[in-house]
Amino acid sequence: MQLHLIDGTYELFRSFFGAPPATSPSGREVGAARGLLRSLLALLREEGTSHVAIAFDHVIESFRNELFDGYKTGAGMDPALWQQFPLAERVSEALGLVVWPMVEFEADDALATGAARFADAPGVERILLCSPDKDLGQCVRGSKVVLFDRRRGETYDADGIREKFGVDPASIPDLLALVGDSADGIPGLPRWGMKSTATVLGEYGHLDAIPDDPSAWTVKVRGAKGLADKLRAGRADAQLYRTLATLRTDVPLPETEVDALRWRGARRSLLEPLCAEIGDQRALDRVPMWREG
Repeated sequence: MQLHLIDGTYELFRSFFGAPPATSPSGREVGAARGLLRSLLALLREEGTSHVAIAFDHVIESFRNELFDGYKTGAGMDPALWQQFPLAERVSEALGLVVWPMVEFEADDALATGAARFADAPGVERILLCSPDKDLGQCVRGSKVVLFDRRRGETYDADGIREKFGVDPASIPDLLALVGDSADGIPGLPRWGMKSTATVLGEYGHLDAIPDDPSAWTVKVRGAKGLADKLRAGRADAQLYRTLATLRTDVPLPETEVDALRWRGARRSLLEPLCAEIGDQRALDRVPMWREG
């Protein structure tokens, strides 16, 4: 079997910016929720989709905001998008999916925990982390746990991560700590660009193993002295940034057995009135399987 672990926050953002706006019969903006509904139905209709969970940032802030003031917040988010987050969770629940709404943690932490928890479960052949988020690259394990960009139809196993980023999956947090990640508010260190960082981490694996003295480096990098100076001065900051970029695998998800993620059909009692609420009753014709309740 395959497990699809979906980044619901990304899917909602993708629908909001990619699908046309739409209003419900009551005049509420629901275009992103409609887009999410259609996207999830398309996945559920695909052959091989049997076990599914979807994670959302129920609130944008998490424990990481307590560690670093500059970490991402919900400030500036379009209200028309923000007010569809609860609706997106309802859409997923009505489709009969396991829903992980995160408050203290982030959606990516839930996906990382799910991947770690179920990768070795009996019968699991592959786990697809459905997101293009490079943070999740750290969870990739050989060809057993892979990153799956649904929009582009691209799958990245461990070799794919190394080809794309120049480092092993385990070095992704170190890469983001040095280069930075503007989407999450991680500034990185000055001078450390993607190419130089990948070269150095390709040799040392983790930032703690990089010598302060560039003359001790066993890999040639342009501007090594400047890079080493910035790392020496900002090593404590880089270690904090790595903590921010490291996904947690100890989220207390209620599902402990892989069979709890089996998709058993959409819930008619929830989905029919929800489709009427958002003005998209034609979506009901796309439901491949129903369950009562």
